[in-house]
Amino acid sequence: LISLSYYIYIYIYPGGTLSKSLNRGFATFLAGALGLGADYFASLFGKNGEPIVLGILVFLLAAAATFSRFFPRIKARYDYGVLIFILTFSLVAVSGYRVNELVVLAHQRLSTIIMGGATCMLISIFVCPVWAGEDLHKAIASNLEKLATYLEGFGGVYFQSSESDGMGTGKSFPQGYKSILNSKSSEESLANFARWEPGHGRFRLRHPWKHYLKIGALARQCAYQIEAINGCIGSDHIQGSEEFKGKIEGSCTRMSAECGKTLKALATSMKTMTDPYSSANTHVENSKAAMKDLKFALKAASLENADLAAILPAATVGSILVEIVKCVEKISEAVHELSQLAHFEKETVEPTVSPEKPPQLLHRGIIQPVLDGDSTANDNVVITIHEIISTDSPENGKACDQHQVPKPGKKIEAL
Repeated sequence: LISLSYYIYIYIYPGGTLSKSLNRGFATFLAGALGLGADYFASLFGKNGEPIVLGILVFLLAAAATFSRFFPRIKARYDYGVLIFILTFSLVAVSGYRVNELVVLAHQRLSTIIMGGATCMLISIFVCPVWAGEDLHKAIASNLEKLATYLEGFGGVYFQSSESDGMGTGKSFPQGYKSILNSKSSEESLANFARWEPGHGRFRLRHPWKHYLKIGALARQCAYQIEAINGCIGSDHIQGSEEFKGKIEGSCTRMSAECGKTLKALATSMKTMTDPYSSANTHVENSKAAMKDLKFALKAASLENADLAAILPAATVGSILVEIVKCVEKISEAVHELSQLAHFEKETVEPTVSPEKPPQLLHRGIIQPVLDGDSTANDNVVITIHEIISTDSPENGKACDQHQVPKPGKKIEAL
Protein backbone atom coordinates (compact mmCIF):
# COMPACT_ATOMS: atom_id res chain seq x y z
CA LEU A 1 0.00 0.00 0.00
CA ILE A 2 2.81 2.41 0.79
CA SER A 3 4.42 1.67 -2.58
CA LEU A 4 1.12 2.15 -4.43
CA SER A 5 0.34 5.46 -2.76
CA TYR A 6 3.90 6.62 -3.46
CA TYR A 7 3.48 6.03 -7.17
CA ILE A 8 -0.04 7.43 -7.46
CA TYR A 9 0.56 10.75 -5.73
CA ILE A 10 4.03 11.51 -7.09
CA TYR A 11 3.83 10.63 -10.80
CA ILE A 12 0.98 12.43 -12.51
CA TYR A 13 2.01 11.97 -16.15
CA PRO A 14 1.89 8.50 -17.76
CA GLY A 15 5.34 9.14 -19.20
CA GLY A 16 6.65 9.91 -15.74
CA THR A 17 4.99 6.81 -14.35
CA LEU A 18 6.48 4.61 -17.07
CA SER A 19 9.89 6.20 -16.70
CA LYS A 20 10.05 5.93 -12.93
CA SER A 21 8.48 2.47 -12.80
CA LEU A 22 10.80 0.97 -15.39
CA ASN A 23 13.82 2.68 -13.88
CA ARG A 24 12.84 1.48 -10.42
CA GLY A 25 12.06 -2.06 -11.59
CA PHE A 26 15.25 -2.65 -13.61
CA ALA A 27 17.45 -0.93 -11.02
CA THR A 28 15.96 -3.04 -8.22
CA PHE A 29 16.39 -6.27 -10.20
CA LEU A 30 19.97 -5.47 -11.21
CA ALA A 31 20.98 -4.23 -7.77
CA GLY A 32 19.38 -7.23 -6.07
CA ALA A 33 21.20 -9.66 -8.34
CA LEU A 34 24.52 -7.89 -7.84
CA GLY A 35 23.89 -7.73 -4.10
CA LEU A 36 23.40 -11.50 -3.95
CA GLY A 37 26.49 -12.00 -6.06
CA ALA A 38 28.53 -9.67 -3.88
CA ASP A 39 27.37 -11.49 -0.74
CA TYR A 40 28.34 -14.87 -2.22
CA PHE A 41 31.71 -13.52 -3.38
CA ALA A 42 32.46 -12.00 0.03
CA SER A 43 31.55 -15.22 1.81
CA LEU A 44 34.47 -16.95 0.07
CA PHE A 45 36.92 -14.91 2.15
CA GLY A 46 35.69 -16.25 5.47
CA LYS A 47 34.20 -14.56 8.48
CA ASN A 48 37.03 -12.11 8.91
CA GLY A 49 37.39 -11.04 5.28
CA GLU A 50 33.68 -10.94 4.39
CA PRO A 51 32.84 -7.49 5.87
CA ILE A 52 35.98 -5.97 4.35
CA VAL A 53 35.20 -7.28 0.86
CA LEU A 54 31.56 -6.19 1.15
CA GLY A 55 32.62 -2.68 2.16
CA ILE A 56 35.01 -2.43 -0.80
CA LEU A 57 32.38 -3.67 -3.29
CA VAL A 58 29.71 -1.31 -1.96
CA PHE A 59 32.12 1.60 -2.17
CA LEU A 60 33.29 0.83 -5.72
CA LEU A 61 29.83 0.19 -7.24
CA ALA A 62 28.22 3.13 -5.42
CA ALA A 63 31.05 5.45 -6.50
CA ALA A 64 30.80 4.28 -10.13
CA ALA A 65 27.02 4.71 -10.15
CA THR A 66 27.28 8.16 -8.58
CA PHE A 67 29.88 9.26 -11.13
CA SER A 68 27.64 8.10 -14.00
CA ARG A 69 24.98 10.58 -12.87
CA PHE A 70 27.21 13.42 -14.09
CA PHE A 71 26.68 12.41 -17.72
CA PRO A 72 23.85 14.60 -19.12
CA ARG A 73 22.15 11.83 -21.09
CA ILE A 74 22.14 9.39 -18.16
CA LYS A 75 21.00 12.10 -15.76
CA ALA A 76 18.09 13.09 -18.03
CA ARG A 77 16.69 9.58 -18.48
CA TYR A 78 18.14 7.22 -15.87
CA ASP A 79 19.01 9.39 -12.88
CA TYR A 80 16.20 7.94 -10.78
CA GLY A 81 17.18 4.38 -11.71
CA VAL A 82 20.81 4.99 -10.73
CA LEU A 83 19.69 6.39 -7.39
CA ILE A 84 17.51 3.34 -6.70
CA PHE A 85 20.38 1.06 -7.78
CA ILE A 86 22.72 2.58 -5.19
CA LEU A 87 20.10 2.31 -2.45
CA THR A 88 19.03 -1.25 -3.24
CA PHE A 89 22.53 -2.64 -3.77
CA SER A 90 23.76 -1.15 -0.51
CA LEU A 91 20.72 -2.46 1.33
CA VAL A 92 20.96 -6.02 -0.04
CA ALA A 93 24.74 -6.27 0.19
CA VAL A 94 24.93 -5.02 3.78
CA SER A 95 21.86 -7.00 4.86
CA GLY A 96 23.49 -10.17 3.58
CA TYR A 97 25.98 -9.93 6.38
CA ARG A 98 23.28 -9.76 9.08
CA VAL A 99 20.22 -11.51 7.57
CA ASN A 100 20.11 -15.23 6.93
CA GLU A 101 17.23 -15.30 4.42
CA LEU A 102 18.70 -12.77 1.99
CA VAL A 103 16.94 -14.22 -1.10
CA VAL A 104 13.56 -13.77 0.56
CA LEU A 105 14.36 -10.12 1.31
CA ALA A 106 15.37 -9.41 -2.31
CA HIS A 107 12.31 -11.25 -3.64
CA GLN A 108 9.93 -9.27 -1.44
CA ARG A 109 11.41 -5.96 -2.46
CA LEU A 110 11.33 -6.78 -6.19
CA SER A 111 7.76 -8.11 -6.10
CA THR A 112 6.54 -5.02 -4.25
CA ILE A 113 8.11 -2.76 -6.87
CA ILE A 114 6.61 -4.77 -9.75
CA MET A 115 3.08 -4.78 -8.31
CA GLY A 116 3.13 -1.08 -7.46
CA GLY A 117 4.59 -0.03 -10.79
CA ALA A 118 2.24 -2.18 -12.89
CA THR A 119 -0.83 -0.95 -11.03
CA CYS A 120 0.12 2.69 -11.41
CA MET A 121 1.00 2.32 -15.09
CA LEU A 122 -2.43 0.83 -15.84
CA ILE A 123 -4.19 3.59 -13.87
CA SER A 124 -2.19 6.47 -15.40
CA ILE A 125 -2.58 5.23 -19.00
CA PHE A 126 -6.11 3.82 -19.15
CA VAL A 127 -8.05 5.41 -16.27
CA CYS A 128 -7.07 9.09 -16.00
CA PRO A 129 -4.19 9.91 -18.36
CA VAL A 130 -2.63 13.38 -18.27
CA TRP A 131 -0.25 13.40 -21.22
CA ALA A 132 3.01 15.32 -20.83
CA GLY A 133 3.35 15.54 -24.62
CA GLU A 134 0.13 17.49 -24.99
CA ASP A 135 1.15 19.83 -22.18
CA LEU A 136 4.50 20.44 -23.87
CA HIS A 137 2.83 21.07 -27.22
CA LYS A 138 0.40 23.57 -25.70
CA ALA A 139 3.13 25.25 -23.65
CA ILE A 140 5.32 25.94 -26.70
CA ALA A 141 2.35 27.32 -28.67
CA SER A 142 1.36 29.49 -25.70
CA ASN A 143 4.90 30.88 -25.44
CA LEU A 144 4.83 31.92 -29.09
CA GLU A 145 1.51 33.68 -28.51
CA LYS A 146 2.96 35.61 -25.56
CA LEU A 147 5.84 36.82 -27.71
CA ALA A 148 3.44 37.77 -30.50
CA THR A 149 1.21 39.79 -28.15
CA TYR A 150 4.16 41.86 -26.99
CA LEU A 151 5.67 42.48 -30.41
CA GLU A 152 2.40 43.48 -32.04
CA GLY A 153 1.94 46.34 -29.59
CA PHE A 154 5.55 47.39 -29.02
CA GLY A 155 5.89 49.78 -31.97
CA GLY A 156 2.81 51.79 -31.07
CA VAL A 157 3.74 52.03 -27.39
CA TYR A 158 7.43 52.90 -27.84
CA PHE A 159 6.83 55.61 -30.41
CA GLN A 160 3.75 56.90 -28.55
CA SER A 161 1.54 56.11 -31.51
CA SER A 162 -2.22 56.51 -31.29
CA GLU A 163 -2.66 53.09 -32.88
CA SER A 164 -1.44 51.14 -29.86
CA ASP A 165 -4.57 48.99 -29.58
CA GLY A 166 -5.33 50.42 -26.16
CA MET A 167 -2.17 49.06 -24.53
CA GLY A 168 -0.42 51.51 -22.33
CA THR A 169 3.08 51.79 -21.03
CA GLY A 170 4.59 50.41 -17.87
CA LYS A 171 2.78 47.74 -15.94
CA SER A 172 -0.29 47.76 -18.20
CA PHE A 173 1.79 46.57 -21.14
CA PRO A 174 1.63 42.75 -21.46
CA GLN A 175 4.51 41.09 -19.62
CA GLY A 176 3.63 37.47 -20.35
CA TYR A 177 6.95 36.90 -22.09
CA LYS A 178 8.73 36.95 -18.70
CA SER A 179 7.43 33.46 -17.92
CA ILE A 180 9.36 32.16 -20.95
CA LEU A 181 12.71 33.22 -19.50
CA ASN A 182 12.64 30.43 -16.88
CA SER A 183 10.80 27.74 -18.85
CA LYS A 184 13.80 25.58 -19.72
CA SER A 185 13.59 23.15 -16.80
CA SER A 186 9.85 22.53 -17.16
CA GLU A 187 10.13 22.01 -20.94
CA GLU A 188 12.99 19.54 -20.54
CA SER A 189 11.05 17.65 -17.87
CA LEU A 190 7.94 17.44 -20.05
CA ALA A 191 9.98 16.35 -23.07
CA ASN A 192 11.66 13.63 -21.02
CA PHE A 193 8.31 12.30 -19.82
CA ALA A 194 6.82 12.55 -23.33
CA ARG A 195 9.53 10.26 -24.75
CA TRP A 196 8.28 7.44 -22.53
CA GLU A 197 4.61 7.87 -23.44
CA PRO A 198 2.87 5.57 -25.93
CA GLY A 199 1.23 6.99 -29.02
CA HIS A 200 -1.97 8.88 -28.24
CA GLY A 201 -4.28 11.10 -30.23
CA ARG A 202 -2.45 12.92 -33.01
CA PHE A 203 0.93 12.24 -31.40
CA ARG A 204 2.56 9.14 -32.81
CA LEU A 205 4.86 6.71 -31.02
CA ARG A 206 8.11 8.33 -32.20
CA HIS A 207 6.93 11.92 -32.18
CA PRO A 208 9.86 14.41 -32.46
CA TRP A 209 9.61 15.68 -28.88
CA LYS A 210 13.26 16.73 -28.92
CA HIS A 211 12.48 19.29 -31.61
CA TYR A 212 10.14 21.10 -29.22
CA LEU A 213 13.16 21.89 -27.06
CA LYS A 214 14.80 23.58 -30.06
CA ILE A 215 11.74 25.78 -30.60
CA GLY A 216 11.60 26.52 -26.88
CA ALA A 217 15.27 27.57 -26.85
CA LEU A 218 14.69 29.95 -29.78
CA ALA A 219 11.61 31.36 -28.05
CA ARG A 220 13.68 32.05 -24.92
CA GLN A 221 16.32 33.74 -27.05
CA CYS A 222 13.62 35.99 -28.50
CA ALA A 223 12.27 36.65 -25.00
CA TYR A 224 15.72 37.78 -23.84
CA GLN A 225 15.84 40.24 -26.74
CA ILE A 226 12.41 41.53 -25.80
CA GLU A 227 13.54 41.92 -22.19
CA ALA A 228 16.35 44.14 -23.47
CA ILE A 229 14.06 46.53 -25.35
CA ASN A 230 11.35 46.45 -22.70
CA GLY A 231 13.48 48.69 -20.50
CA CYS A 232 13.36 51.39 -23.16
CA ILE A 233 9.60 51.89 -22.71
CA GLY A 234 8.76 54.81 -20.45
CA SER A 235 12.39 55.37 -19.36
CA ASP A 236 13.15 59.05 -19.03
CA HIS A 237 16.91 58.57 -18.99
CA ILE A 238 16.91 56.52 -22.21
CA GLN A 239 15.43 59.00 -24.64
CA GLY A 240 16.91 60.16 -27.92
CA SER A 241 16.19 62.60 -30.66
CA GLU A 242 12.48 62.77 -31.48
CA GLU A 243 13.36 63.70 -35.06
CA PHE A 244 15.44 60.57 -35.48
CA LYS A 245 12.75 58.42 -33.84
CA GLY A 246 10.27 59.78 -36.33
CA LYS A 247 12.47 58.68 -39.22
CA ILE A 248 12.72 55.08 -38.05
CA GLU A 249 9.24 54.82 -36.56
CA GLY A 250 7.63 53.33 -39.66
CA SER A 251 10.29 50.66 -40.17
CA CYS A 252 10.45 49.65 -36.49
CA THR A 253 6.68 49.51 -36.15
CA ARG A 254 6.38 47.35 -39.26
CA MET A 255 9.14 45.03 -38.07
CA SER A 256 7.61 44.45 -34.65
CA ALA A 257 4.09 44.09 -36.06
CA GLU A 258 5.13 41.62 -38.77
CA CYS A 259 7.16 39.59 -36.27
CA GLY A 260 4.11 39.45 -34.01
CA LYS A 261 1.91 38.29 -36.87
CA THR A 262 4.48 35.63 -37.79
CA LEU A 263 4.59 34.24 -34.26
CA LYS A 264 0.81 34.31 -33.98
CA ALA A 265 0.49 32.37 -37.25
CA LEU A 266 3.05 29.84 -36.00
CA ALA A 267 1.20 29.43 -32.69
CA THR A 268 -2.09 28.90 -34.51
CA SER A 269 -0.54 26.33 -36.84
CA MET A 270 0.87 24.41 -33.88
CA LYS A 271 -2.51 24.35 -32.15
CA THR A 272 -4.24 23.10 -35.30
CA MET A 273 -1.20 20.97 -36.30
CA THR A 274 -1.04 22.36 -39.83
CA ASP A 275 1.96 23.34 -41.93
CA PRO A 276 2.58 27.07 -41.24
CA TYR A 277 4.96 27.79 -44.11
CA SER A 278 2.61 29.62 -46.47
CA SER A 279 0.94 31.76 -43.79
CA ALA A 280 4.07 32.71 -41.84
CA ASN A 281 6.45 33.14 -44.78
CA THR A 282 4.63 36.25 -46.03
CA HIS A 283 5.02 38.03 -42.70
CA VAL A 284 8.65 36.96 -42.46
CA GLU A 285 9.42 38.49 -45.85
CA ASN A 286 7.60 41.69 -44.88
CA SER A 287 9.64 41.98 -41.68
CA LYS A 288 12.87 41.43 -43.62
CA ALA A 289 11.88 44.16 -46.08
CA ALA A 290 11.20 46.52 -43.16
CA MET A 291 14.58 45.53 -41.69
CA LYS A 292 16.32 46.63 -44.89
CA ASP A 293 14.47 49.96 -44.79
CA LEU A 294 15.60 50.44 -41.20
CA LYS A 295 19.23 49.80 -42.10
CA PHE A 296 19.07 52.45 -44.84
CA ALA A 297 17.45 54.89 -42.41
CA LEU A 298 20.13 54.25 -39.79
CA LYS A 299 22.89 54.80 -42.34
CA ALA A 300 21.37 58.03 -43.59
CA ALA A 301 20.73 59.35 -40.08
CA SER A 302 24.24 58.51 -38.90
CA LEU A 303 25.69 60.50 -41.81
CA GLU A 304 23.38 63.48 -41.30
CA ASN A 305 23.50 63.66 -37.52
CA ALA A 306 26.88 64.03 -35.88
CA ASP A 307 25.45 63.82 -32.35
CA LEU A 308 25.61 60.09 -31.67
CA ALA A 309 24.19 60.50 -28.18
CA ALA A 310 20.92 61.74 -29.70
CA ILE A 311 20.43 58.79 -32.05
CA LEU A 312 22.03 56.01 -29.99
CA PRO A 313 18.97 55.02 -27.82
CA ALA A 314 16.57 54.66 -30.76
CA ALA A 315 19.29 53.05 -32.89
CA THR A 316 19.84 50.48 -30.13
CA VAL A 317 16.14 49.61 -30.16
CA GLY A 318 16.27 49.29 -33.95
CA SER A 319 19.31 46.99 -33.83
CA ILE A 320 17.62 44.76 -31.23
CA LEU A 321 14.54 44.56 -33.46
CA VAL A 322 16.82 43.42 -36.28
CA GLU A 323 18.03 40.56 -34.07
CA ILE A 324 14.42 39.74 -33.17
CA VAL A 325 13.55 39.49 -36.88
CA LYS A 326 16.41 37.02 -37.39
CA CYS A 327 15.31 35.03 -34.35
CA VAL A 328 11.68 34.93 -35.53
CA GLU A 329 12.86 33.67 -38.91
CA LYS A 330 14.70 30.82 -37.17
CA ILE A 331 11.59 30.01 -35.14
CA SER A 332 9.55 29.89 -38.35
CA GLU A 333 12.04 27.48 -39.93
CA ALA A 334 12.07 25.30 -36.80
CA VAL A 335 8.26 25.09 -36.67
CA HIS A 336 8.17 24.26 -40.38
CA GLU A 337 10.75 21.51 -39.79
CA LEU A 338 8.64 20.19 -36.92
CA SER A 339 5.58 20.11 -39.16
CA GLN A 340 7.47 17.93 -41.63
CA LEU A 341 8.84 15.57 -38.99
CA ALA A 342 5.48 15.25 -37.22
CA HIS A 343 3.53 15.04 -40.50
CA PHE A 344 1.29 18.03 -39.87
CA GLU A 345 -1.59 18.54 -42.27
CA LYS A 346 -1.11 20.85 -45.21
CA GLU A 347 -2.63 24.27 -44.76
CA THR A 348 -5.90 24.69 -46.66
CA VAL A 349 -5.90 27.67 -48.97
CA GLU A 350 -9.16 29.41 -49.78
CA PRO A 351 -9.84 29.52 -53.51
CA THR A 352 -9.43 33.03 -54.90
CA VAL A 353 -11.32 32.26 -58.13
CA SER A 354 -15.06 31.91 -58.01
CA PRO A 355 -16.41 28.54 -59.06
CA GLU A 356 -17.13 28.08 -62.72
CA LYS A 357 -20.58 29.34 -63.64
CA PRO A 358 -22.77 27.88 -66.38
CA PRO A 359 -22.29 29.56 -69.75
CA GLN A 360 -24.58 32.51 -70.35
CA LEU A 361 -26.03 33.67 -73.66
CA LEU A 362 -24.24 36.62 -75.20
CA HIS A 363 -25.50 39.18 -77.61
CA ARG A 364 -23.76 40.29 -80.73
CA GLY A 365 -24.25 43.93 -81.61
CA ILE A 366 -23.23 46.56 -84.16
CA ILE A 367 -22.46 50.13 -83.17
CA GLN A 368 -22.86 52.77 -85.88
CA PRO A 369 -20.89 55.87 -84.87
CA VAL A 370 -22.11 59.35 -85.75
CA LEU A 371 -19.69 61.32 -87.89
CA ASP A 372 -18.68 64.73 -86.63
CA GLY A 373 -18.93 66.36 -90.01
CA ASP A 374 -22.45 65.13 -90.68
CA SER A 375 -24.59 68.14 -89.73
CA THR A 376 -27.76 66.51 -90.92
CA ALA A 377 -27.37 63.46 -88.68
CA ASN A 378 -29.09 63.24 -85.31
CA ASP A 379 -26.99 63.36 -82.12
CA ASN A 380 -27.46 59.78 -81.26
CA VAL A 381 -25.88 56.34 -81.67
CA VAL A 382 -27.72 53.48 -83.28
CA ILE A 383 -26.96 50.05 -81.77
CA THR A 384 -28.18 47.01 -83.64
CA ILE A 385 -28.42 43.84 -81.50
CA HIS A 386 -28.87 40.37 -82.91
CA GLU A 387 -30.27 37.98 -80.31
CA ILE A 388 -28.47 34.66 -80.25
CA ILE A 389 -30.34 31.46 -79.61
CA SER A 390 -28.14 28.66 -78.30
CA THR A 391 -28.87 25.37 -79.93
CA ASP A 392 -27.74 23.54 -76.76
CA SER A 393 -31.18 23.36 -75.21
CA PRO A 394 -33.56 20.62 -74.19
CA GLU A 395 -35.79 21.47 -77.14
CA ASN A 396 -33.35 20.71 -79.94
CA GLY A 397 -31.02 18.23 -78.19
CA LYS A 398 -27.94 19.34 -80.17
CA ALA A 399 -24.55 20.48 -78.99
CA CYS A 400 -23.94 24.19 -78.75
CA ASP A 401 -20.59 24.09 -80.56
CA GLN A 402 -22.12 23.15 -83.92
CA HIS A 403 -23.83 26.38 -84.98
CA GLN A 404 -25.83 29.31 -83.62
CA VAL A 405 -28.79 30.92 -85.36
CA PRO A 406 -29.24 34.71 -85.18
CA LYS A 407 -32.71 36.23 -84.99
CA PRO A 408 -33.76 39.28 -86.95
CA GLY A 409 -32.01 42.38 -85.66
CA LYS A 410 -33.50 45.01 -83.37
CA LYS A 411 -32.52 48.63 -83.30
CA ILE A 412 -32.04 50.48 -80.01
CA GLU A 413 -31.35 54.17 -80.14
CA ALA A 414 -29.16 55.44 -77.31
CA LEU A 415 -29.01 59.17 -76.64
